[in-house]
Amino acid sequence: MNKKSSFWCSKSGVAALLMIAVAGYLLLVEHGEHIFPYLPFIILLMCPLMHLFMHGNHKHGGHKHHESPIEEISVSKGLDSENFADQSKQNDAYREGYIEGLKTAREENAQQEQKHEQ
Repeated sequence: MNKKSSFWCSKSGVAALLMIAVAGYLLLVEHGEHIFPYLPFIILLMCPLMHLFMHGNHKHGGHKHHESPIEEISVSKGLDSENFADQSKQNDAYREGYIEGLKTAREENAQQEQKHEQ
């Protein structure tokens, strides 16, 4: 299975990127005073444009509509009652360890402060 490499990774693509970068730099340096007043609007315009052009990479095409999306989520993530109980126990153990670590760190900080005061 031959996968065609991207144009931007070829020598011509790298040359094109360099030319675009140089042209962008020269435009910014020579015409920056014309661009900077509109910079906030340009940034705001980039948000919907990036959403439109980059949304295709998330494979959102062909949404399937089911009767119960909650069941689909629980099945896809393996959230049956047994697995959920195990995850709850793990979360509780993590929380307890985190709290214990905070207590230990506070005690160590208090001891260091007492040493510095003496």
